[in-house]
Amino acid sequence: MVQFDKIIRGGQLVTHEKTGFADIGINGDRIAEIGDLSKADAGSIIDATGLHVLPGVIDTQVHFREPGLDYKEDLESGSRAAVLGGIVGVFEMPNTKPATTTLEAVADKVARGRNRMHCDFAFYAGAAQDNIDLIPELERAEGVVGIKVFMGSSTGSLLVPDDESVAAVLKAINRRAAFHSEDEFRLRERRPLAETGRVETHPVWRDAESAIMCTKRLLKLAREAGKQIHVLHISTEEEIAILAENRDIASVEATPQHLTLFAPDCYERLGTYAQMNPPIREARHRAGLWRGIEDGIVDIIGSDHAPHTIEEKESTYPHSPAGLPGVQTLLPLMLNHVSHGRLSLNHLVKLTSYNPRKLFKLSDKGIVAVGASADFTLVDMNREEEIRQDWLASRCGWSPFTGDKVKGWPIATIIRGALIMQEAEIVSPNRGQPISFDV
Repeated sequence: MVQFDKIIRGGQLVTHEKTGFADIGINGDRIAEIGDLSKADAGSIIDATGLHVLPGVIDTQVHFREPGLDYKEDLESGSRAAVLGGIVGVFEMPNTKPATTTLEAVADKVARGRNRMHCDFAFYAGAAQDNIDLIPELERAEGVVGIKVFMGSSTGSLLVPDDESVAAVLKAINRRAAFHSEDEFRLRERRPLAETGRVETHPVWRDAESAIMCTKRLLKLAREAGKQIHVLHISTEEEIAILAENRDIASVEATPQHLTLFAPDCYERLGTYAQMNPPIREARHRAGLWRGIEDGIVDIIGSDHAPHTIEEKESTYPHSPAGLPGVQTLLPLMLNHVSHGRLSLNHLVKLTSYNPRKLFKLSDKGIVAVGASADFTLVDMNREEEIRQDWLASRCGWSPFTGDKVKGWPIATIIRGALIMQEAEIVSPNRGQPISFDV
């Protein structure tokens, strides 16, 4: 009898292309066989009857705040939230204190994450005016997914606002770089439009044109440089149309927040708890983002998990910080959209596993194939749950989606062959490792 270390048995395996019943045999941290393994045996059997087995879901944009802002999140607490939400790996952002702009800062983060984070991880190195010469080395460092550029100011001090500096960054990169695309100069001009105590003016100050202008500038510069870019958290209908014409150089991220919430409703219900950058906008923009998903313009869903404390979020606008937690709710929200017919489960796999692998050249994650890393997210598409406060693990202690009911729920998280989360409980010790890339 064929023997495996572990078998995931009886589930429907979902790839970006097809869905069908298949068992998965695992030896060590690798996929050993896929197919009918009913006559095989294993040291451990995971019963996936009634469940869908997805390639491990990857959240390609999180802010876990360590070092320097650990009081609102750290690598352990953020990754705990991730695996409870069915996430096997995260790409973490550089706007910490100090910012992740040096080789020493990158190495420090990798050391902090190794065997302390619950999921696997990679870090973005931040571009700054004074570290452009260092970018080629930063891109090659262990655990680095690429370079992150803030063209508009958000949380933290990282900012590369002008065309000359952005062009210099683009000249220096060899890998796909990620961009926060809001025009800093327009934001400064319009700052007086952010009315004290009126968070509904957030998308008036940081208007659609701020994002559209910046994305047009960025695309022009990237084309001139002949480099690949990734435009984060798209928020406007117009940008989808612009990016559709630039598929050869630009990949596109959307967030569950921009796909689920809309103005003015979100500001009326949630106040400053709905404040993020770029802002959540009117329903027409949300509809435009969904068209971008339907037409294949949106490549990736990332949470932009950006926690702040309740005390901070309850400050009077505009002194309240922008950012929403989301790593734990990314998959439940998107499964709920699948349940309501907004996209297929195969398309969701493409947005959260296959495309992250393809665009960022992950060595062995994001795909189900013999020899690949045994990373899986098991979900119950018939499970109806409420997003409850006592389920949330982020140190910030809140979610804009608390109380929302969803259909579709993460049941288990398997990382490199180890069962990490099962039925909302973490069942294995912290074993996170840096993600490897083919670069």
